[in-house]
Amino acid sequence: MAAHIEGQKALLAANWKMNPVTAADAADLVRGVLDAARAHADHVEVALFPPFPWLLGVAEILEGSPVELGAQDCNPEKSGAYTGEVSAQMLSGWCDWVIVGHSERRQYFGETDELVARKAAAALEAGLEVIVCVGELNDHYEAGLTEKIVTAQIHGSLALCAADDSSRLVVAYEPVWAIGSGKNAEPEHAYKTMRLIRNTVGEMIGAGAARRIRVLYGGSVNADNVEQYVELPLCDGCLVGGASLKSAEFSRMIEVTAAVYGHTAQEAEV
Repeated sequence: MAAHIEGQKALLAANWKMNPVTAADAADLVRGVLDAARAHADHVEVALFPPFPWLLGVAEILEGSPVELGAQDCNPEKSGAYTGEVSAQMLSGWCDWVIVGHSERRQYFGETDELVARKAAAALEAGLEVIVCVGELNDHYEAGLTEKIVTAQIHGSLALCAADDSSRLVVAYEPVWAIGSGKNAEPEHAYKTMRLIRNTVGEMIGAGAARRIRVLYGGSVNADNVEQYVELPLCDGCLVGGASLKSAEFSRMIEVTAAVYGHTAQEAEV
């Protein structure tokens, strides 16, 4: 059984991407996971990341619940002539979290590590908690370049972060070849890469920071395989994509994760 940090909750972050299409469906999705989130709040921290148009409506539904709210991206500038963009300062009024550097942002919109670093710094300055995504392409994975690629992404994407930021900083390891493919990473590969992430953070901003940050796994994670990740000693939860769009499945993921962390807490008391 996993040796998680005593008293620390698992984090399940639901990245809805550009879904669902209507506000009514978004509201139904939120309400569908509230019972499970409330029932297991002692062991699992749940954060939902809807598209920008649904943030305010979701925030109203979540009021008074243990579920937290996040945005899927932010602009590094506080304000200005950036049509269509949303700043971290704007989000800080009702969001707790923001995701930066997701592989889809890197792939489809050409985001660089330098830009991701600026976004992360802006979000931290605005008081948000930040999930920074890293991960290798299939060609990199097959060529044995995971360590090289992920190390470079960590150095670039966290370049503006400091040790004092570590308690609000999460790194999500998302092998790009696994996202939405149904091909999830073997737990051993995930573990080695998450260990690499922690060690690299330690080298950059100190061993204390490496212990305080949380590291997640993401990439075709669902209710059937989530246990094999959250029970890994260095895994602090999961960033969930498609499975988070099904309230019954995501609720089951919360339950499974709570069972793992609840058992770990019992072991710590013995």
